Amino acid sequence: MDIKNHTISILVDNKPDVLARIAGIFSGRGYNIENISANVTMNPKITKITIVTMGNTATVTQIQKQLKKLVDVIKVSRPRESKYAQREMALVRMSVNEENKAAIARAVEDSGCRVVVKRSDCCVVEITGDKEETDLALTRLDAIGIGDVSRSGIVTL
Repeated sequence: MDIKNHTISILVDNKPDVLARIAGIFSGRGYNIENISANVTMNPKITKITIVTMGNTATVTQIQKQLKKLVDVIKVSRPRESKYAQREMALVRMSVNEENKAAIARAVEDSGCRVVVKRSDCCVVEITGDKEETDLALTRLDAIGIGDVSRSGIVTL
C-alpha cells in the first residue's frame, strides 16, 4: 500500500463545531492532519476547508465517505494537482545585520520571495508557491538564520 500525502477539499455550513467534528473523523481513525486551511467562501454561510493528510488511497477514500455523512458537510472532493491550483504562503522573520543583509537579499531574489516588513534589525519575508517551492525557499533562508516561521497550509482551487 502506497502511503503519500492526500489533499481533501470540503465545503461545509459555516457553523460552530463543524471543524471539531471533521477533525474527530481523522483522530478516530488514527490519522494526523498534516496541514489545514479554512475560510469562508464568497457565500458567508459556507466555509471551505482544505486538509492534507498522509495515508494510503483506501484509507483516505474511507475518510471521505465518513466526512460525507456529517450533517453540515456540503461537498467532499480530492483535487488532483494536474487539474487544480495549490498554493501555500509562509511568513519568515529574520534578524538583519551588516553580515547577513546581502545574503538575505540574494536568497529572497533567487527564491522569488518578497520582503513585506523591513526594519533596521529584522525583516519579514513572504514566500508563496507550491509546497516544494516553499520548502526550498525555507531551506535557503534557514541557512542564513530564521527567527520564526508561520505557514498557511495548502489552499486549493
